[in-house]
Amino acid sequence: MSRFSLKVAIVTGGGSGIGKEVAIRLVQEGANVVIGGRDENKLQKAAHEIDPTGAKVRYFAGDIAEPETAKNLVKVASEAFGGVDILINNAGVFNPKSFLDITEIEYDWFLDTILKGKFFMAQAAAKAMQQRGGGAIVQTGSLWALQAVKATPSSAYSAANAGVHALTHNLAIELAESNIRINTVAPGVVETPVYNTFMSEDQVKEALPTFNSFHPLGRNGQPADIAEAILFLASSNASWITGTILPVDGGVMAGH
Repeated sequence: MSRFSLKVAIVTGGGSGIGKEVAIRLVQEGANVVIGGRDENKLQKAAHEIDPTGAKVRYFAGDIAEPETAKNLVKVASEAFGGVDILINNAGVFNPKSFLDITEIEYDWFLDTILKGKFFMAQAAAKAMQQRGGGAIVQTGSLWALQAVKATPSSAYSAANAGVHALTHNLAIELAESNIRINTVAPGVVETPVYNTFMSEDQVKEALPTFNSFHPLGRNGQPADIAEAILFLASSNASWITGTILPVDGGVMAGH
């Protein structure tokens, strides 16, 4: 029997990068999956990639900063597949900018998408998980919330992710009696389409290789590197692990 047979998972930010990689692997290992994101076309394409038959995947497009989006993702999972067992609380945004230049609108964008989005998504999913006798939440946090990196000034982004890390500790305690575990991975530089949101394709090709040496293991992360850690924490193999922040960073924190 596969690790995730008969499990129902919601994956936010499931249209690309780490989220899509996790969703593909969840379906391969027996789960039914609902992916969320803002772009309906992107989700539709990703859903076809995740399960060409369409039987084991659904999607819902909406802004995760709106708590209504979280409720709708849970509703889709419940109506299509009967409930929620796993939440991969992964949606996020990134754009380095110096602290002295960040506007209130940009600040709100980071905090609302990253922290408020994960907060209310976890809340909606936990309510559904209680009806199934428990579940597992795995969040994507950030290495940048554990240490500052001069090359990529990201004060608001880092503050939002530090909130995600704190949330992990608090929810682990509060949800333990409901048999709901929550853990967070803190990735280093991972080669995903997020960099294309603020750089051209050529800039990405130029900039990303310069970060290989930032990691003691000598290379940037790939979505699969993070997906493996997420899937472990979401699985019953990690049934005695809750409230942890796991750096998946090619060794960066070791030298911190």
